[in-house]
Amino acid sequence: MSENRKHARVGTLLRCWCEGENVTLFARIANLSEGGLFLRTSTPLAAGTRAQVRLTQQATDTQLQAQATVVWLRQDEQPAGRPPGMGLRFEALDADALTSLRRIISQSQQQTPR
Repeated sequence: MSENRKHARVGTLLRCWCEGENVTLFARIANLSEGGLFLRTSTPLAAGTRAQVRLTQQATDTQLQAQATVVWLRQDEQPAGRPPGMGLRFEALDADALTSLRRIISQSQQQTPR
């Protein structure tokens, strides 16, 4: 996987619902950005799958619902210490969704120890 990221990532302990391919997952988000997220799961969806992502940040009561596409997978804990899961890219966020996402990212940055 290359480091062609357009957006800075922030670590988070948030969880989200991810629905795609007749499968629903509730899993922890390892990191989040305006471009997408990494969802920790041992049962990732297939690359290229479109999914509906829903998350809520309790501290600000901010909710986000967005379409995303699975762009890469990590099947095992490789390299060591890097959890299995999937990288999802957000698709066409509207202005309200982008505002909510930015609020969630900002709050996560404030809560994440440096």
